[in-house]
Amino acid sequence: MALAEQFLLDALAYLECALGFVSYVLLRVVGSPYGRYASPQSAFPVPARAAWVLQELPSLALPLLACAGARAERLNRWPNCILLGMFLIHYAQRTLIFSLLIRGGKPTPLYSFVLAFVFCTYNGYLQSRYLSQYAVYSDDWVTDPRFLTGFVLWLAGLLINIHSDHVLRNLRKPGETGYKIPRGGLFEYISAANYFGEVVEWCGYALASWSIQGWAFALFTFCTLVTRAQQHHQYVLKHF
Repeated sequence: MALAEQFLLDALAYLECALGFVSYVLLRVVGSPYGRYASPQSAFPVPARAAWVLQELPSLALPLLACAGARAERLNRWPNCILLGMFLIHYAQRTLIFSLLIRGGKPTPLYSFVLAFVFCTYNGYLQSRYLSQYAVYSDDWVTDPRFLTGFVLWLAGLLINIHSDHVLRNLRKPGETGYKIPRGGLFEYISAANYFGEVVEWCGYALASWSIQGWAFALFTFCTLVTRAQQHHQYVLKHF
């Protein structure tokens, strides 16, 4: 049974890699239906705050369930605990903090919400199950250069992402509408600093985990967010 699930987790990781490439191609063709790029005629829009909480929730709940499980065999090892903690910290911030700080926010199309919920369930199961049951690390993995470099990248990406979200939330004063070019932090150098931070974060996580499961997540994140970043950059060039 254990071997069968381990094979399943590897297969799901490779499938996630393939889905990342497919998503890249599709998003390059049709664009990302998100935020200001979503059609105002989209059927069954989901309020922004509710959409963020519900779609991100599986990636928070599933690792917590893995931690609470009586048979979380690998969580007696520091590398597994730290890696799962890195995953949990991101999604706790996304689900419980970021979503509550949203000011207004455009509704999310139902199909975008459903796809995000499915992905968070899929990837939440993949990462939490692998780290809690099957990932084998020696205790000194936490001193390995790959782990240390990955952890620093993860932390830097997390902080960039949080700071960039703060800048975006405070772009407009109460009552103001329309888009403004964000200033401060990495927005002085790149137009989508928030996406850049998240890509760096998960590449760091992948390096620290040194697993196909971690790299699959990083690749999928890169493929989806780089298309959003390109779309946004073209919008900025066109309108400003």
